[in-house]
Amino acid sequence: MAAPLLESLSESLGSPEPAVRLILSILIGYPFALVYRHFLFYQSANVLHVFHLFSGLALATFNFGSQICHSAVCILVQFVMLRLMGRTVTTILTSFIFQMVYLLAGYYYTATDEYDIKWTMPHCVLTLKLIGLSFDFYDGGKEPSQLSDEQKKAALPSVPSLIEVLGYSYFYGGFLVGPQFTLRNYQRLVAGELTDCPGHPPNSVVPALQRFSLGLLSLAIYATFSPYYQDGYFLTDEYDAQPFWYRCVFILLWAKIVLYKYVCCWLIAEGVCILSGLGYNGAVDGKHKWDACANMKVWLYETTPLFGGTIASFNINTNSWAARQVFKRLRFMGNKALSQVLTLLFLTIWHGLHSGYIMCFSMEFFIMTVERQAQALVRDSPLLTKLANGVLYPLFYVVQQFIHWLFMGYALVPFCLFAYDKWFKVYSSIYVCGHVFFLVAFLIMPQLRKVLVPKKERGQKKED
Repeated sequence: MAAPLLESLSESLGSPEPAVRLILSILIGYPFALVYRHFLFYQSANVLHVFHLFSGLALATFNFGSQICHSAVCILVQFVMLRLMGRTVTTILTSFIFQMVYLLAGYYYTATDEYDIKWTMPHCVLTLKLIGLSFDFYDGGKEPSQLSDEQKKAALPSVPSLIEVLGYSYFYGGFLVGPQFTLRNYQRLVAGELTDCPGHPPNSVVPALQRFSLGLLSLAIYATFSPYYQDGYFLTDEYDAQPFWYRCVFILLWAKIVLYKYVCCWLIAEGVCILSGLGYNGAVDGKHKWDACANMKVWLYETTPLFGGTIASFNINTNSWAARQVFKRLRFMGNKALSQVLTLLFLTIWHGLHSGYIMCFSMEFFIMTVERQAQALVRDSPLLTKLANGVLYPLFYVVQQFIHWLFMGYALVPFCLFAYDKWFKVYSSIYVCGHVFFLVAFLIMPQLRKVLVPKKERGQKKED
C-alpha cells in the first residue's frame, strides 16, 4: 500500500522516490520527538536508548531496507574495539582505518555517475560519529589539563554500553543527514540535562518551528526553481551554444539553487534536534540558545559576499568535527597550511571516490588562499580600505557577491557532476575561467601589495 502512495506522490512532486522517502523520514522525526517529550522524558535511560534505536532503525529500513546491515556491522565492530582495545592510540587508528575502508568500499561498489540516495549517504554521517567516538573515549583517559575545552566537553569518562552506542548511532534526529553530535551530548539528552527548565521537557517548540519553517521555505525554493537549473543542462548542446556571459550566469544561479537541496534537509533535521532538546546550548546573558545542532547560519549564508563566510555558514557541524578531530589533532606537525591540506584531503576522500570531489576541494583551498590575500591587501592598504568602506561599499558588495557565487558555482560543478569527462566539459566550455582568474589573482596580489601598501607598513605586517 505504501509503495503505490509513494510512487504517486513522487510523480506529483516531480521528485525521485528515494528523495521523497528521505524528506518524509526527516519530517517523521517531529512526531518521534513529540512522543519523547510527552511520554518518555521521565523514563529510564535504557528505555530511551531502545526508543531511539528502534525509531532510527524504522527510518533506516523505510529508506534502505536490508542494507541497514552495513550500519549495524560498523556499530558493533566499533563497540567491540572500544571494549577490547581500551583507551589507546591503537583503538583510534584501528577505528579510523576500519570505518573509512568500509565506507570507501561502499562507495566503490555502489557508485554511479549520478547523485543517488543509497545506504552510503547516512553511512558517511555514521562514519564520523564512530571515529569521533574513539577519539572521545581516548580523551576520557587523559588528565583534564591535557585537554582543550572542546575535548573536555566531549571526553567519555567511562566505557559506553552497547545499547547506549546503538541509541546514539541511530538517533532519529541525526542518523539520516546529520548533524554531528558527541556521545557525551547524547548522554546529557537521555539524562534530561539538555533543557532550559531542569527536570522538565525543554521549552523548545518555538525555536524548533522556526528552523522547520526555514527548512520548508528552502525546500519550496528548491522545488520551484530546480527544474530550471538541472545539472544535466551543462552537458547539452544548448548550453554550449549559449553566449559566454549566459553560461557564467547560469552557473551562478544554479549554484545558489542546488545548495538549497542540502539547506532544507539540514534545517528540518535541526528542528527535530531542537524539539527533542539535543539542540540546547546553554544560556548567554540570560537568553537560552538552541544552536548546538545548527548546520546552517542562514543569515550569514544568504548575505555574506565572502567564500569564507559561506564555508563558515554551511554544514557547520561536519566542518567543526573535521576541525576538532583532524585539523587540531595535527597540530603536532607545526605547519598550519599542511594541517589544512590534510583536513581537506580527508574531507575529499570522505565524500567519495569521484575525481570531482578532488577538484572541488582543491579549488576551495586555492580560492580561500587568494581570498585571504585579497582581504589582507584591502586591510593593509589605506586607499583600498577607504574605498571599500566608503561610498563605493554598495558597488564593492555587488561585485563581491557576483564573484563569490560565480566561482562558488565553478567549484561546485565537479562536486555535483562527479566524473572527469563531465565536469571538464563544463570547464572547457567557459575556458577554465576560474583557474585562470585565481591563478592571475594569486600572482598579482604580491605586486599590488608593493604598490598599494607603504614599504614601512609592509615591514611592520611581516614582523607581526
